Amino acid sequence: MNGISTHILDTSLGRPIAGVSVTLEQNEESGWREIAVQTTDVDGRVKEVLPSGWQLQRGEYRLTFQTRDYFDAQGVQGLYPVVIVTFTVTETGEHYHIPLLLAPNGYSTYRGS
Repeated sequence: MNGISTHILDTSLGRPIAGVSVTLEQNEESGWREIAVQTTDVDGRVKEVLPSGWQLQRGEYRLTFQTRDYFDAQGVQGLYPVVIVTFTVTETGEHYHIPLLLAPNGYSTYRGS
């Protein structure tokens, strides 16, 4: 299965983060173009970020995670109100899973499976 998915975990609490808005954009000659806006489910996942019928293309993409509302709901002062992860799709027949490990004062990401 090719496509793009994501998963957000709060590493300070050891649990998924539901209800976070995630925007997918693709870099084109004229700039960044919004492709989709999704919300993480109860397991902190967006199983398919690409809209139905959209074909994955080579190029630069970015996922923007709106994390401020999550931190506010937790009553925590988060350092990163928005996290932007930019990545390159080189093989259109592959799946790109881009997880976000988030804490109030840090985050990391990697290519998952």
